[in-house]
Amino acid sequence: MQPRNLIQSYLVDMNTYDEMYNNSSIRDHYKNTVEFLEKLSIDDLNKKEEFAKRLFMSQGVTFTVYSSGEGIEKIFPFDIIPRIITSSEWDFIEKGIKQRLKALNFFLKDIYNNQFIIKDGVVPAEMIYSCPHYLREMQNFPVPYDIYVHIAGIDLIRNNDGSFYILEDNLRTPSGVSYMLENREITKRIFPYLLPQSNVRSVTEYPAILHRNLVSMSPQQNKNPTIVLLTPGIYNSAYFEHTTLARLMGVELVEGSDLVVDNHKVYMKTTSGLQQVDVIYRRVDDEFLDPLIFDPGSMLGVAGLMSAYRKGNVAIVNAVGNGVADDKAIYTFVPAMIRYYLNEEPILKNVPTYQLGKDEEREYVFKNIEQMVIKKTNESGGYGMLMGSAATELEIDLYKKEVLQNPRQFIAQPIISLSTVPCYMNGQLTPRRVDLRPYALCGPDGIEIVPGGLTRVALREGSLIVNSSQGGGSKDTWVLAP
Repeated sequence: MQPRNLIQSYLVDMNTYDEMYNNSSIRDHYKNTVEFLEKLSIDDLNKKEEFAKRLFMSQGVTFTVYSSGEGIEKIFPFDIIPRIITSSEWDFIEKGIKQRLKALNFFLKDIYNNQFIIKDGVVPAEMIYSCPHYLREMQNFPVPYDIYVHIAGIDLIRNNDGSFYILEDNLRTPSGVSYMLENREITKRIFPYLLPQSNVRSVTEYPAILHRNLVSMSPQQNKNPTIVLLTPGIYNSAYFEHTTLARLMGVELVEGSDLVVDNHKVYMKTTSGLQQVDVIYRRVDDEFLDPLIFDPGSMLGVAGLMSAYRKGNVAIVNAVGNGVADDKAIYTFVPAMIRYYLNEEPILKNVPTYQLGKDEEREYVFKNIEQMVIKKTNESGGYGMLMGSAATELEIDLYKKEVLQNPRQFIAQPIISLSTVPCYMNGQLTPRRVDLRPYALCGPDGIEIVPGGLTRVALREGSLIVNSSQGGGSKDTWVLAP
């Protein structure tokens, strides 16, 4: 049985936008790949799938699922069929993300300095001050180059009409970029001829661009600043990524215990004594960064780090306090921020979002809960959310009670029919739902976005949840050259 028969039996939900198939015909940008697949037998494809699994296993490409209090390392599920995006679609995405990040950077500078956006009544003061990630310690803080968001992972989805929407902004310590890089490396191994034939743009420059930006943030402006990647350690779910990025950039991977602050300067302990650190790419959350300022029980950070940061002796990437801009309740104001700071209409749309802190919006959501997904404003990874269409009456009742205890900390969105792409499962091509997280890097010279990103896949049939922590996987994302 040849894959051409598999493609003929590819069943698309009529209420869903499928990125490969349209009205019983293959979209132009997928044709080259489909023709290539048609020349392979099921046996060939099974061998490629098995080879990909072995490569992931041998290279230790894992993530950790926290369940029942235990950290369980798992191989990140990978689908061998690439997700393909046209050059014109990518241009649109890129323009939209750059516009959004410019506005979010302006917002962070404003909210921690003059607060014009509050004074002009665009964002209510109580929305800011009730956000647990708004840090008063950052008020009037001199952030180098006024860049708060150096690294962003912006989650995009496509609705049933094919249009792109921003689902959420990740502006604190966004993860997943190592899987984007590994997915491409694996695809090169299993389909070595298909990539150049298809004119796919490269993503491998990401570590070089990131490193260049980190160098540019050095307070001393020397050519060879000491840069470290600060990790919470081996038990963190993204530890594989921390080791990968440190290796690819040629920088030291350190934990809090490897650093010390003396006279408002940060030093790394080395075998030849203390070495001053210029730039910290931190993958430790704000509250654990400095036990003198935040959580006094934190063993992950460095005592005195914030004083060195305030004195301008060390740069921290991303800036501290960014969580106020990616709070899911603040998300609803981003289109207004774009109009306010840039005097432009948003290129990429938000998903309609209801704030449960508002009585009339909460009432509407509770009445229509079967069509809603409710999320905690500060949770990630798919944790703590309710999918109204899949929940029992008891689960809904208990969740409503939790919402009523602190409505500000919840938002609701209509359940969106995410777009589907072909996946190779059990010897067949099957549509599965996806999202996309492109990675944007902001430096003194502007914003760069590598053409691609992490496509996450809901591997369970009919599922809308793509998070790896909830059973999702990923695939290589191809952006075609013009």
